[in-house]
Amino acid sequence: MLDLFGIAVFATTEALSARERDMDVFGVIVIALVTAIGGGSLRDVLLGRTPVFWIQDTTYIIIGTIFALLTAPATHFKLLPRRPLLIADAFGLAVFTVIGTQIALDNGVSSLIAIILGVMSAVAGGVIRDLLSDQIPLILRKEIYATASFCGALAYLLCQNLPVVMTFSTTIGVLTTLLLRLAAIRWGWSLPLPLTHTKH
Repeated sequence: MLDLFGIAVFATTEALSARERDMDVFGVIVIALVTAIGGGSLRDVLLGRTPVFWIQDTTYIIIGTIFALLTAPATHFKLLPRRPLLIADAFGLAVFTVIGTQIALDNGVSSLIAIILGVMSAVAGGVIRDLLSDQIPLILRKEIYATASFCGALAYLLCQNLPVVMTFSTTIGVLTTLLLRLAAIRWGWSLPLPLTHTKH
């Protein structure tokens, strides 16, 4: 259910932001699906879990397409405020981070690789989206995005080593990612830029 929730959230937010990219309905669906399933697809390929999840269960494609189509008409009206889209995207980021980390752990990889694949599950779809849209990927900018995902994956992994129920670990992982991302949106937190030398 969390996985499908993440698919629906990413598909919706991408459909709502599609007008900024001047895309038709087909373009909206493609971008929405790429963002929603791209990270998980790359994770599955690296883990050798083939066919990838959305080929085994077409519910993911159907849900993503439905939410993109339901949301697409809104793109014909005035541009929506950017902050609500960022907040909704933060929920998808948090959910996919935990799901990706757990799937990696279930496949017997090390803790470090599980964290990397958890972050990849959450952010790689957005990277593909930005490349298709001819934009600099969000994770390469100074915004706290992949960093929030990393912290959430780490928190989830640490909880997994404690004598607690899965629900607790999942909640902590999701909340860590979500709250960090929301705080970054609210207060404009960002990672420091590298020092540059001024040319004389």
